[in-house]
Amino acid sequence: MGRILAIDYGKKRTGIAVTDPMQIIASGLCTVATRELQAWLKEYLKKEEVSTIVVGEPKQMDYTDSELGAVISNFAQGLRTAYPDILIERVDERFTSKMAFQTMIDSGLKKKQRRNKALVDEIAATIILQSYMERRH
Repeated sequence: MGRILAIDYGKKRTGIAVTDPMQIIASGLCTVATRELQAWLKEYLKKEEVSTIVVGEPKQMDYTDSELGAVISNFAQGLRTAYPDILIERVDERFTSKMAFQTMIDSGLKKKQRRNKALVDEIAATIILQSYMERRH
């Protein structure tokens, strides 16, 4: 059984979260500059067995695509082509950044730490991953 990797794709940065090999625990992994994401994924997938990649699907409140929707759809399709043996799934990511910020507040992080957008992206990816895992069970 391979890990599940979640991606919170952004214009500048992409948050990444991953499960343990048994797919029980979701954890934030890192944040990668989006322009370096393809190379990072290639290296990571060489080292780790990943059975599923979950890509956040940004939607507006009325369920239409956000401004990045088409870019992220193309990215997800590119993953399907590049990694045909890995299941590529999409998950609604509305509110994940807000939830990530609230998580930072709730965990007692100071204001300066909460300004760390990379940490927000990583937490958002973790929320995407948790939501996918909950939906599966």
